[in-house]
Amino acid sequence: MFKLFDFSLRINGFPIKKATTEFEEILAISEEKFETYVTKKRNEIVNFHLQNNTFYQKLVGKAEIENWNTLPVLTKKDLQQPLAERLSDGYSPKTVFVNKTSGSSGAPFVFAKDKMCHAITWASIIYRFGWYGIDFNSSYQARFYGIPLDFIGNKKERLKDFLGNRYRFSIFDLSDFVLENVLVKFKNSKFDYINGYTSSIVLFAKFLQTKKIVLKTICPTLKVCLVTSEMLFEKDKVLMEKQFGVPVVNEYGASELDLIAFENTKGQWQVNSETIFVEILDDNNQPVPNGKEGKIVITSLYNKAHPFIRYEIGDVGILDEKSTFKKPILKKLIGRTNDVAVLPSGKKSPGLTFYYVTKSIIEDDGNVKEFVVKQTKIDSFEIDYVSEFVLTSTQIKKIEDAIELYLEPNLKFIFTRKDFLERTKRGKLKQFQSML
Repeated sequence: MFKLFDFSLRINGFPIKKATTEFEEILAISEEKFETYVTKKRNEIVNFHLQNNTFYQKLVGKAEIENWNTLPVLTKKDLQQPLAERLSDGYSPKTVFVNKTSGSSGAPFVFAKDKMCHAITWASIIYRFGWYGIDFNSSYQARFYGIPLDFIGNKKERLKDFLGNRYRFSIFDLSDFVLENVLVKFKNSKFDYINGYTSSIVLFAKFLQTKKIVLKTICPTLKVCLVTSEMLFEKDKVLMEKQFGVPVVNEYGASELDLIAFENTKGQWQVNSETIFVEILDDNNQPVPNGKEGKIVITSLYNKAHPFIRYEIGDVGILDEKSTFKKPILKKLIGRTNDVAVLPSGKKSPGLTFYYVTKSIIEDDGNVKEFVVKQTKIDSFEIDYVSEFVLTSTQIKKIEDAIELYLEPNLKFIFTRKDFLERTKRGKLKQFQSML
């Protein structure tokens, strides 16, 4: 069989065959030798950038490292300068893979990967999707992602979809009328898997629930649903698995890096230990013990074109106590570091706490389809929601009582019913946002 996806990578200069071989060699390294592999690779990538990258040399301020934990933590603000000033010697924007982060953290920037790094990223993705019987060369994807609306950008993405053997559903309008057409497409297509933004796929599952339809009964080829980019709540996962009739798999990644963690077949959020090194650090940039929360900091072990060394991605998480160098497990992803609510008492709470508590009440009767929470003042919040009917005063009181119980009293809320919720240019739904 002609492998169109692999061919599309090769024709763009990405050595996928070589990268796959190298990735398989990494997988074959034993548990006993894996810490040695990681230590060697991270030292190699640091030394490479200290010798070949002026941007990184200036950031570190010395020619060599004595202790890994003394290396500076790289922030997104550090990277908000022209790409040409951050590339290593011997690389130019024309000889590397160039892309832009989504900006969901509030700090977008352009980044680069050398061709081999980008290829090994794909080898890592292909391997993990393979856990669920997905082959990028033959499996047909139902894709729930945003798409550029300008003519050239739109055509480029459509071409990528063709080469990637996928059909893209636009997620900027997910009204019942549009979802009826999505349903028809599933009836008439042999989709192997669903992939896309969590909030959009949850909406589709709720639509199926109202129709009393299990998706696999009308699309029997469907094997799995993989969600990414937004928080997946257990209640939503249960709903999706019921309405789709297939397992729902949670993915955590970053375009500038790779897949960071991917739910394995045992239900564990297995961290990618082959191409990246993940640390959980405290506010002083020192490692915390497994089981304790801290900021997620990542080193790309293969990117020679651009340094991502001790790079603070902007998320807070916890590694499981059972984690090893070869098989780290992400116990919990708490949320973004910039999505923290500061309350009048001085208490700090992850913004998703509001979202989670509110969600547990607001959706009991299926009236509310989706909602977002914004902090406008230290004691004031706005909740915008999409629903069939306006929330009653009783429902609002229940939400306020729950938030008082879980957080603190005397907080003020404004509830506003909307026809639709604004998403980012890429179609992501920012579930909590602090305006302070």
